[in-house]
Amino acid sequence: MDGPRRVTHRLHGRCAATHGGAKRHFILPRTSFPARRMQILVTGASGFVGGAFMRRFASRIDLDLIGLGRRASDLPQYYRVDLAQPFDLSLEPDVVIHAAARASPWGTRREFEAQNVAATQHVIDYCRRHGSPRLVYISSSSVFYRDAHQYDLTESSPIGPQFVNEYAATKYRGEELLRAYEGESVILRPRAVFGPGDTVLFPRVLAAARKGVLPLFVGSGETVMGDLIYIDVLSDYLLQAATRPAIGGSYNLTNAEPVPLQSLLLDVLTRLGLPAPARRVRISTAMRAAAALERMYRTLRLQGEPPLTRFGVGVFAYSKTFDVSRALADLGRPSLTLSDGVDRFVEWQRAEWNR
Repeated sequence: MDGPRRVTHRLHGRCAATHGGAKRHFILPRTSFPARRMQILVTGASGFVGGAFMRRFASRIDLDLIGLGRRASDLPQYYRVDLAQPFDLSLEPDVVIHAAARASPWGTRREFEAQNVAATQHVIDYCRRHGSPRLVYISSSSVFYRDAHQYDLTESSPIGPQFVNEYAATKYRGEELLRAYEGESVILRPRAVFGPGDTVLFPRVLAAARKGVLPLFVGSGETVMGDLIYIDVLSDYLLQAATRPAIGGSYNLTNAEPVPLQSLLLDVLTRLGLPAPARRVRISTAMRAAAALERMYRTLRLQGEPPLTRFGVGVFAYSKTFDVSRALADLGRPSLTLSDGVDRFVEWQRAEWNR
């Protein structure tokens, strides 16, 4: 490999001058601007979490937001970069928020390694070459998961050595890479992020419900409880983690309102005019079926994602609640209630379907 690919930044703090007939580019020091703005580089800006952060704080005059992503985007100050490859940028941000990831329950080991591990290493390498800015790493609460009920998980709850899927395993490997970083850093582990633009949690469930094939999992003998976090609440916590140097270590993030997951799901379906699940499937049966489908897709190298995965079953089969006392003490209460977040999501989803 010839080294990192350099992406020329042509907006904030960059000028061109002609000298001897040749155009030369140089970067103005930020002190040349009348007001000091905090420059935040956001990876994964074409995705759900990174894009939501960029849009939520786009009008803040004290922030200079620059986004990176694999896909095209209409965001201002946005650059298409494949983080799975070494890269470089002509700027030295104050903060880097690493939101880019392969956030899916399905994929090959190579895909997860490239997009979650190699990409994180390349972001860290970039930071080391550019002044070691504060680095905020968005990990996942799934690093804790087992195929069992888990209650009141804290930041010190055991992690590994076994993980529920490649996503969880590679997100934790990203955490391990971050611990070797010399600059300021913080690890955030949000649980079940939802809201407008959601690409993981609700889309699969709603698609199955619209087709009339969504089952109701039964058989655990317990009411399945779960924490979630609304996207704007996560964005607000992200901003605090980015702008407050005293925030460090790791934080589990939720709306601090565990709810019965099946009741929440049925309420959302009703409000969206979708039928309630007609079939009841035992969790053990669903797990066996999901495992068989996964084997078939891997053996035959079928395109796309299996209609049922073990991780997908586990989301609604096993309780996952968190003790977020540390986040509440250091970052404050969620900026929006879970109920208000669900209202906003339902309103957005209706509008999307009516477009």
